[in-house]
Amino acid sequence: MWRYADLLPVDGEPTDGTHTGFTPLVRAKNLADALGIKELYIKDDTVCHPTFSFKDRVVAVALSKAKEFGFDTVSCASTGNLANAVAAHAAIAKLNCFIFIPADLEVGKVVASLVYGPTVVRITGNYDDVNRLCSEIGGIYPWAFVNINIRPFYAEGSKTLCFELIEQLGWKAPAHIVAPAAGGSLVTKIGKALKEFHILGLIDKPNTKIHPVRPNTIAKSLAIGNPADGIYAVDTVRNSGGVGEHATDIEIVDAIKLIASTEGIFTETAGGVTLAVAKKLIENGHIGPDEPTVLAITGNGLKTVEALENKTDISHIIAPQLNAFRKLMTEVD
Repeated sequence: MWRYADLLPVDGEPTDGTHTGFTPLVRAKNLADALGIKELYIKDDTVCHPTFSFKDRVVAVALSKAKEFGFDTVSCASTGNLANAVAAHAAIAKLNCFIFIPADLEVGKVVASLVYGPTVVRITGNYDDVNRLCSEIGGIYPWAFVNINIRPFYAEGSKTLCFELIEQLGWKAPAHIVAPAAGGSLVTKIGKALKEFHILGLIDKPNTKIHPVRPNTIAKSLAIGNPADGIYAVDTVRNSGGVGEHATDIEIVDAIKLIASTEGIFTETAGGVTLAVAKKLIENGHIGPDEPTVLAITGNGLKTVEALENKTDISHIIAPQLNAFRKLMTEVD
């Protein structure tokens, strides 16, 4: 991601996230056929280093800036992915780390933060309660809260997802980008990235419609009632000509299974929302069959396996005998 360092708010050489970013842009032919569209791509941040979500991008910028400012402790309010990324990058940077999360967060995301050795504080309440408490703590303790007092720098890291997909498309902007909207930062910075590349003459004037997606919801990573960049995200979407849409829990689970069975990509619930909404936008005519479209899949499905409990096909148990397998095959057929 630091190939775009000149467009990011870090002075000198970056000190964090040197192996983060430039994730695959997958031409999703099987999924495109299933949806009835000709040119579909997946920006696959399920493999983003080191914690398998696009939050590694924003944290790389935030912690590089925190070290520039001389902070020795970093912190965040999170619904999971940000907590994982801050904890991991803080360990690499040798910074003290405090993580604040809702008490009911998915077990996988909690463990994936604890393993790096931060102090994890679970708050009874939703993300808005956690974020409000962090704002109060930030007024007392001299820490770098990546999504509070150094949020302007943190948010800029989101641009790299869009920078990369444009470069990977041969320096062309797609007709549509569908992306999850939690705090609104990713959607907002996708719009900013398009503008910056156009100003620099790297792409023609973009006519990309940006579509934010929201759940109703098992997707706890998007369950934010008061998004910090919500107003800016709305302006970005309206100016692009995009539309917002939501997905139900059933639609999210079906989408997770669809992208796995067609493209071999296991997305977390946020990616399920992205695909479920993209399917609706195609069916409703907001995305045409001949219009190049990119889906932002922002996190790995191993983080939210609880969402699929009792919602996938069962496995089969047999005795270690050939006859037992033959009997199973007659039942399966």
